[in-house]
Amino acid sequence: MTPAIPTPLQPGVVPVILVSGVREGAMGSAAISLHLGLPDAVAVRHTIDTERRILTRIVSDVTGILEREELDLAHACVSCAIREDIVPALERLASSGRWSAIVACLPVAADARQVCRVLAWSPRDAPHAGIAAVVVALDGATVAEDLLGEDLLRERGWATSDDDERGLAEVAGAMVEYADVVCATEAPDPDELALLRTLARPEVPVVTDPSMLDAATLAAGVHGFRSAEDWVGEVRRGALPPLPPGGVWRLDLRSDRPLHPRRFYDELAVLGSGPRRSRGCFWLPTRPGVVCVWDGAGGQVGVGAAGRWAGRKPLTRITIIGLDDDLEDRAAIAEVFHRCLLTDDELDTRGRIWDDSRDGFEPWLGPIDRADQPGLLDLATDN
Repeated sequence: MTPAIPTPLQPGVVPVILVSGVREGAMGSAAISLHLGLPDAVAVRHTIDTERRILTRIVSDVTGILEREELDLAHACVSCAIREDIVPALERLASSGRWSAIVACLPVAADARQVCRVLAWSPRDAPHAGIAAVVVALDGATVAEDLLGEDLLRERGWATSDDDERGLAEVAGAMVEYADVVCATEAPDPDELALLRTLARPEVPVVTDPSMLDAATLAAGVHGFRSAEDWVGEVRRGALPPLPPGGVWRLDLRSDRPLHPRRFYDELAVLGSGPRRSRGCFWLPTRPGVVCVWDGAGGQVGVGAAGRWAGRKPLTRITIIGLDDDLEDRAAIAEVFHRCLLTDDELDTRGRIWDDSRDGFEPWLGPIDRADQPGLLDLATDN
C-alpha cells in the first residue's frame, strides 16, 4: 500500500475539512467541534430532502448564519448535488478570501470520496479549495449496527434519491475505509473499536469524543489521496496489516484462479450473508479481461465491473471481516470459496478462457463481450 503521505495544498488554496456520516447528530457534533477549533473558518452544511427534491445549503461563521438557500434538483441524488452545488459552493467560499478554512458537512450518507475525486481529478473546478482532511462521524453506541446491520438507507429515511437501494452498512463501511480520521460520539464496545480500526487505514486515528478532534492539525493537511484510493481499491495485492486486539476476525480469500461461474453464482448467498463487511475483486473464465468487483455488507452484496485487467495479472481476492465468533461459519465460508475456484481438471480440459455466450452474471455485468477473448495473452503478465 502507498505510504500515507498527505497531498500538499498549493499556496493560496484554502483547506477544506469534509465531514461525512450516516447519522446527523454525530456529524453535527464533529462539525461543531471542528468549527470551535477553527474560529476563522466558515461552515457549510448541505442536506437533501428526497421527497421535495430540494438541496438546502446553510453557510455560517462565528457571526452567525450568512446564507440559507434551497435549490431544486432535477434528480435528487448525491452526485447531482456535488456537481451542481457542493463543489461550486466550496470554491466560491474559498475564493472570497474571507476565511482561513472551510468545514463542510455533507448530506447524510453522501460519500466524501466523490468530492475528493472531483477536486483531485478536476482541479480547475475548484482551484482555490483543497481537501485537508476527511472525517467520518459515527454514533459510538451504534457502531456494529451501522457497519454490519442489514437495514437499507430508505428504511431509516436516509436515502439520497428515490431509487437509492443502498444498505446502511455498505455506505458506512466505505466511509470509514476512506476517512483520514474516524470520530465516534462516545467510546464503543472494545470489539466494535477493533472493527473500526480494521476497516480504517492502518495510520488513521480513531477518536472516541468529538472534542478530541485536533482541528488545527487537520486544517494543516492530513489527507493522503493516493493512500486512501489504494486502500479502497478493488484490486489489492499486498499483505494486509495485522488485526488489532479484540474480537474482530478476517478472512483473506485469494487465488490466481478464476471462479467457476455457476458454482460461484450458487454460493453468493453463503459468501455474502451475515453481519460482515466484504469486498474485493474476482475474475471469471467467461469474462477474462474484466475486473469484476465484490462489495458487500450486512448480508447484501453488490457485483459489478471496474474496468479491465489491461496487462495486469488477474486476481481473485475477497476480504471478509466480522465480529461473530462462530468458527464453523468462517470455516464454511472459506471452504465454499475454494470450492468455487476452477479445479485442476477444469483448467486442464477447458483452460482459463471459456467461449460461453452466457454465464448467469448478465444482470450485473451485462452481456459477455466476445471481443474480450483475444486479450488473454496478457494473463501471464503482471503489473
